[in-house]
Amino acid sequence: MGGLLRSRSSRHVTALFGRLVFYAVFVVFIIAALREAGFAPDVLLGAAGILTVAIGFASQTSASNMISGLFLLMEKPFEIGNFIEVDGTTGEVIGIDMLSVKLRTADNLYVRIPNETLIKTRVINRSRFRIRRLDLTIGVAYRENVHRVQQLLLGLARDSALCLEEPKPFVLTNGFGPSSVDLQFSYWVPADKVLDGRSSMMEAIKALFDREGIEIPFPQTSIHAGSASAPFQVQLIPETTRQEGTDDDKQEEH
Repeated sequence: MGGLLRSRSSRHVTALFGRLVFYAVFVVFIIAALREAGFAPDVLLGAAGILTVAIGFASQTSASNMISGLFLLMEKPFEIGNFIEVDGTTGEVIGIDMLSVKLRTADNLYVRIPNETLIKTRVINRSRFRIRRLDLTIGVAYRENVHRVQQLLLGLARDSALCLEEPKPFVLTNGFGPSSVDLQFSYWVPADKVLDGRSSMMEAIKALFDREGIEIPFPQTSIHAGSASAPFQVQLIPETTRQEGTDDDKQEEH
């Protein structure tokens, strides 16, 4: 039965169906055990009705999570093994129950998220599709030839073993920053190579810019003693001058 269900449905449906069967068998077993112990069926049904009402008032949150779990079952926004992001938490789906979904984060933490939260919150499925686009924001100095920089970046994408040829990579000029021309370098990689694709490309860009003499500007800070005073004058003292001053100080001490 389990093998047939797995072959005809997703792991999500299989996990939820297995839980439902377990709970149903458990309830039937309890009822049968009570009947064997001498409890009358009508008494059991009456007690079960009262107990159901009491549990309903006491477990409204659980009921909401169970209903939300049914909606997740019908919608199927993710499956076991997918990487999802919920409320800033990203992890692999390792369990789907009627009350909650279990995640394992990249640093091997166990996170339990109630189903009601998944219904009310934006859920990002990072592995729903087989490829992902990476967008890198790069700033270059105003004196650089922007077209040349764009061609060099596209050349990196062509030479990279992780970048896909289709869809094609592209470079956009996003705007003029306080100290740089801001570019957006976008390229596509397989969904399971996102981290490697981002890290290796950033290292390649740094090496390329160093080799081609392309400047990446960075913020600089001026120190002032007060609003009406001029900036502190900073002067580099050559090593020879510093050594001569040290020798003069020693002679004065003697």
